[in-house]
Amino acid sequence: MTHILHNDEGMWLPDQLPVARFKERCGFEPTSEWYEHIQKASVRMNNGGSASFVSPNGLIITNHHVAESVLDDLTTKKKDYIRDGFYAKRLEDEIPAKQLEVNVLWEIEDVTDRVQRAIAYCKGSAQSSKERKAEISRIEKESFGATGLRSDVVTLYRGGAYYLYRYKKYTDVRLVFAPEKAIASFGGDTDNYEFPRFCLDVAFLRVYENGQPLKTEHFFLWSDVNSRDNDLLFVAGHPGTTDRLSTLARLRYLRDFGLPYQLNLLRRREVSLQQFSGRSEDNERKALHALHGVQNIRKRFLGQLGALQNPEFIFQKKYQEDELRIRVSKDPNLAECRDAWEMIEGVERRVREIRDRFNLLEGGIGFMTKFFGIARIIVRLAEEDLKLNEERLPEFNDSSRDSLLHSLFSSAPIHKDLEQYQLADSLAYFMETLGTDDELVKKILGSKSPGMLSYELISATKLDSVDERKRLVGGGKAAIEHSQDPFIKLALLIDKESRDIRKIFEAEIEEVRERAYAKIAKAMFVLYGNDVYPDATFTLRITFGRVSGYVDEGVKISYSTDIDDIFRHAEKHNSKEPWSLPERWLKAKKRLALNKYRSNISNFNFITTHDTHGGNSGSPVFDSRLRFRGILFDGNIHANATTFMYVDDVARAVSVHAAGISTALKTVYGAKRLVDELEGKAA
Repeated sequence: MTHILHNDEGMWLPDQLPVARFKERCGFEPTSEWYEHIQKASVRMNNGGSASFVSPNGLIITNHHVAESVLDDLTTKKKDYIRDGFYAKRLEDEIPAKQLEVNVLWEIEDVTDRVQRAIAYCKGSAQSSKERKAEISRIEKESFGATGLRSDVVTLYRGGAYYLYRYKKYTDVRLVFAPEKAIASFGGDTDNYEFPRFCLDVAFLRVYENGQPLKTEHFFLWSDVNSRDNDLLFVAGHPGTTDRLSTLARLRYLRDFGLPYQLNLLRRREVSLQQFSGRSEDNERKALHALHGVQNIRKRFLGQLGALQNPEFIFQKKYQEDELRIRVSKDPNLAECRDAWEMIEGVERRVREIRDRFNLLEGGIGFMTKFFGIARIIVRLAEEDLKLNEERLPEFNDSSRDSLLHSLFSSAPIHKDLEQYQLADSLAYFMETLGTDDELVKKILGSKSPGMLSYELISATKLDSVDERKRLVGGGKAAIEHSQDPFIKLALLIDKESRDIRKIFEAEIEEVRERAYAKIAKAMFVLYGNDVYPDATFTLRITFGRVSGYVDEGVKISYSTDIDDIFRHAEKHNSKEPWSLPERWLKAKKRLALNKYRSNISNFNFITTHDTHGGNSGSPVFDSRLRFRGILFDGNIHANATTFMYVDDVARAVSVHAAGISTALKTVYGAKRLVDELEGKAA
């Protein structure tokens, strides 16, 4: 057996596209100008999604569920932007999204040799971990100083390569349009990860520079032509973490311990948020975004666990791994790579030993409130600023400082009642996990219950004030030491033990794992050449695929839904929540001139074979002529397995079609200014 990719498999780096495969599968050769345009028209959102420019005046499109954090922060008792949506009829009506930062990948540089030279002669994982991070910090600082661009060294192939990514960063981003949540996530959690779908999961924002809309030559031309079966299309976005290069030991850990552990945490948090929401309509509004996020992740993890619990799936992974190990064992030039799999087995055993304490302290799940996160950043910032740049924790490097402070000083509202409820539950989990006899539990809780301590901490904190945060940061270590804020005190109380467990995790888990996977990556490069792409890292990837339906348990699933199908789907469920359409959609029903015999009725949602993952939400779907054809917002339930292995028989990416978006903007929302800009008729 050789290393064979499925037809449409691959999350390819923008500067390392498989040209021969593109020519064979797609019928054309991508030029450097082609992929550079895609790279600079694509946008990464700091809240975990993707987007793209669709006009020369800084207009970007993303998913409603990606922009939901912006809508949530803007929402008040008087105006609910999530429920009611928003449209800026004039440029001056566009609303600042103060907490949002967007990044555009501008330059890429391979720094693998430099990083690997820095650790070549290190003795032990602790030293190599320290030297690796120090060298990465130096590279990022040098780059930032020379270019002024955000500079991130990205680990690829789990340690087999290191690339320096330079981004243009924008923090003046404003809301232009968002539909009602009822149509953006039509069908709710029940329809999530399913197809057919009927969602207008889109939002438009605009990037500003020096107070004016950003001028860019790199954007996708809008096209509202309906798609056809087998159409060739591309996706550019920022998929999150995948585990396709993971060894069998890693997958067994995830199956037996990792995913069940995370699912139990998610279920607990989901129940807690549902209980809080049920107390009042105001509570429901405050918890909506958090609950939606938890439910989405929970369903995705269930799909991943289902894939790993399939014996045939594990058999396929074992077969591939056995074949690779046999070939490595026979190649004298790969002798140094042979112990990689045993190294990872040891790592996964060690993870189980320290997981709870690491997650509770350094992961913060024992203190689930925004106030603790703010306090920890302030406390550590004062400490890390006293060190040389290369000796700091990576998130406090000079190259990351502007983004860190932009987030820290965001004026986004914090709901104290929701924070108190979540903190009480996480403190209870902290106590349950470590036990009441644990010394740190005693120090933190003393004679108080989790609920009582949560109430006291939230009531007394002043960290909801941006001015107070700025005062503490400006005052440095002296201000921290004299602060009476209870969350500052809590962050100080646990900081040493939290840092200690982080050092253990970095040296005994991350560093050993990185060295092991670097060996596996080397073996794969030698044996399979360039026919290997790295696991996803929330960095830009380009994929190709085709519009395609599929057969699921004997049922043929069409590749698209049309805009009139929305009303039939609502009627099928008696228009009850979450299949209740917004009032303006009901009023627009006649204007849409629905007729099942029309040949030009707009596609609404459609599916493709693209190799995508979480983080690709908001990614543009475009053709070879760089015309925008849709926006990716989900995958079907089978796509969850692609975390570990790409499959193209039933796994599908789900997108909103540009034709459906245009029809909705024109007919339902009367968004003439926005439509004119998309069609190139007006600025």
